[in-house]
Amino acid sequence: MEAAAVGRPVSELLTRASTRQRIYPGDARGGSVFERVSIGRRSYFLKRCSRSGDWIMRVSGDRVHRPYVAWRAGVMDQVPACIDHTVVAMEVSGEGEAAELLMLMDDVAPYVIAEGDAVIEAGVHQGFIEHMAQLAASFWGWTDPDGLLTSMPERVRMFAPDTIAPEVRSGDVPPALAAADAGWRRLPDRSPLLASAARTTHDNPALLTGPLGETPVTFVHGDWKMGNLGAHPDGRTILLDWSLPGVGPACWDLCWYLALNRARLPEPKEAVIERYRRALEHAGITTGRWFQAQLDLCLVGVMACFAWEKALGEEDELRWWEARVGQALRRHSLQAG
Repeated sequence: MEAAAVGRPVSELLTRASTRQRIYPGDARGGSVFERVSIGRRSYFLKRCSRSGDWIMRVSGDRVHRPYVAWRAGVMDQVPACIDHTVVAMEVSGEGEAAELLMLMDDVAPYVIAEGDAVIEAGVHQGFIEHMAQLAASFWGWTDPDGLLTSMPERVRMFAPDTIAPEVRSGDVPPALAAADAGWRRLPDRSPLLASAARTTHDNPALLTGPLGETPVTFVHGDWKMGNLGAHPDGRTILLDWSLPGVGPACWDLCWYLALNRARLPEPKEAVIERYRRALEHAGITTGRWFQAQLDLCLVGVMACFAWEKALGEEDELRWWEARVGQALRRHSLQAG
């Protein structure tokens, strides 16, 4: 970032832009507006979103622009050096549902993971898992003193049928939510166990979030999908789209990564889990007493979000999650339905 840009509001920086070009990232599905902006000799990426236009804000319960809250609280300044959040400046303009977040980021397009279903390089994947663990370790025991960021009940209910119902009934249904609606309808026939576990979690999140709260917490980014990830030539991980920040269990980001990136993983899920556990240990976090329990509960919670997606997908993937959730339910005496 140029020294002249340090500390300046986004709106002021945009007055100095020589070019602004609307772009349409394939992995951006929330309803935000994106531009590539040239300021001086540098290229930047501008994201603009409001609750009225961004369904992710609405289904996650965000009424305060949580990325901005995390930014102002200094969270992004505290991430380990292995992670590049790319954010240069943020600003909120307007009020109410139309209040718009302006997020100006370094343009790192050459280094983000390409769209598609191709398996990513093993070294890149390994870096993601190691840096995910380092992020968790850096914030170990972190709290959200004002309670403004994403809570665990909000996470597990993001895609619940009653949460997405107003969006599905709207005149312009986001494709991801149309798919979720179809997937929830299909799930009971393909996996009664996952359907029952998801319904129970949606109806009473405390059955899951209560036991999770007895395990260690940290800062959770909340959306480790390939569309938000990249790798610099020097090995640093690019971690974009901080739309779901908050307190949570370290295994949440891991399980989200497993659920959304299944086609792109260069090793089995069990190996990814063990890699993450070892990375936490290497970062100074002792995992022996709590890791398995937290992992189990997060697997159940992530399926409360994405079992619909598994119902629309391949048999082997569905059965893996069904088996792991079934084991978790038995180990923790949780009832499915």
